[in-house]
Amino acid sequence: MSTPYKITRVASLKTTSDFRAHLASLDLELPCEDELITGSASPLLQPATAITINGKTPGNRIAIHPMEGWDGTTTGGISDDMRRRWKRFGESGAKLICGAEAMAIRPDGRANPNQIIINETNRAEITELVDILKAAHLERYGSVDDLVIGFQLTHSGRFCRPNDKKRWESRIAFRHPILDAKFQVTSDEQVLTDEEVEELIRCYVRAARIALEAGADFVDIKHCHGYLLHEFLGAHTRPGKYGGSFENRTRIIREIISGIRADGNPIEIGVRLSLYDTVPHKPDPALSQPGKLGPGIPEDYAHCMPYRYGFGLNPENPLEMDLTETLQFVTLLGELGVKILNTSAGSPYYTPHIQRPAAYPPSDGYQLAHDPLIDVVRQIQAVRTVRAHAPKTMLLVGSGYSYLQDYMPNVAQGILHQGWADIIGMGRMVLSYPAFLQDAAATGTVQTKFICRAFSECTTAPRNGLISGCYPLDEYYKSKPEFEKLKAIKKGLTV
Repeated sequence: MSTPYKITRVASLKTTSDFRAHLASLDLELPCEDELITGSASPLLQPATAITINGKTPGNRIAIHPMEGWDGTTTGGISDDMRRRWKRFGESGAKLICGAEAMAIRPDGRANPNQIIINETNRAEITELVDILKAAHLERYGSVDDLVIGFQLTHSGRFCRPNDKKRWESRIAFRHPILDAKFQVTSDEQVLTDEEVEELIRCYVRAARIALEAGADFVDIKHCHGYLLHEFLGAHTRPGKYGGSFENRTRIIREIISGIRADGNPIEIGVRLSLYDTVPHKPDPALSQPGKLGPGIPEDYAHCMPYRYGFGLNPENPLEMDLTETLQFVTLLGELGVKILNTSAGSPYYTPHIQRPAAYPPSDGYQLAHDPLIDVVRQIQAVRTVRAHAPKTMLLVGSGYSYLQDYMPNVAQGILHQGWADIIGMGRMVLSYPAFLQDAAATGTVQTKFICRAFSECTTAPRNGLISGCYPLDEYYKSKPEFEKLKAIKKGLTV
């Protein structure tokens, strides 16, 4: 039986020496540097000179990951909440907007009824978001000539809820012996046929054309977090030309890119990839109580062996990472001309502890079974391995840093000095403090009261039908009626 884990809070560690000592107590090591180099000499503020994207070189080593706010219109259009978020992206100082918003390529592929849809109907509004971001960046930093903007193109697959926030309408690559029950997959009819996959590919091609017209420099073809194209990478048990062999499981990305090029579309290509996965986890029922989740433990997978339902894991021991196919896929992406590889791991829906290590679980997650720094370091080391393997013509964006909190700039500087990644990516921590890394690199002084403390309310809110935002630290969200609803949800009340 597992036991609840008592965590040492990162915010309680007062110096970099304290932080390194805590890492050492966990038998972990990261390149955390004592002194931040500031101004133009900072490695965070150096141009990413390895490649150009749409003729531009990103002017620094800071990126914003794609995310989704659950706050658009039901027709897939934009909202004032979304406009504000994109404005803050522009103000962040990041020179690589690595997706900004996860955009559904068609209505049935939305993760929720308020996800933005990239289609002709919404093209003008999406263009408006680009204009807002650029204007904010230009006002604060004086130029957008070195600002690179991408759109993430996605189909949510197993996690589709396009019409009702509480009803799954999953479309899947293959039947999964554990996840099917969790996401109400009950019929083989929910498995996409090869013909449906071919139409899906055409939808990606059309979406890439709209992205170009709306002002994107590149598109990110999403292969992460258990969404549809990531699931296809693990479709070992699927028959036909899109499953089984590595060649078949990667056929979709080859056909999407060839389709974009056949369309005469010169837009650049990126991919966000979950480098590795693990068995779905759940709260330990022996230690769970009403209103209190137990620590995370693996779902029973004895009946699934050898485990042929994932990517980047050992089929003989699926709790163990295996990057063999990951590195093979990265090589393929290089051959296909992919210029940006944005890294991640696992899925927020069934393995949040490896995807987004946090101090507090989302409402559909589980309590800590170990220190989140273990998962942070695992992800950073995986990116290090991939960076050593990937072609130099590909920019590697690192992920999973938010839990480092106050010490993220010190670790980011060390990672860049040692060449473990090319770009340091920020995800939902930008909701509370968009310019965190920019401030740290420019002046060495940050506003600690806005640093993300991994409360997970940006995830708990949308899991319960509310818009995403940093409710603990951003006054904008504290003033919204959703804040009171979220507090009630956390207290276990009916709203």
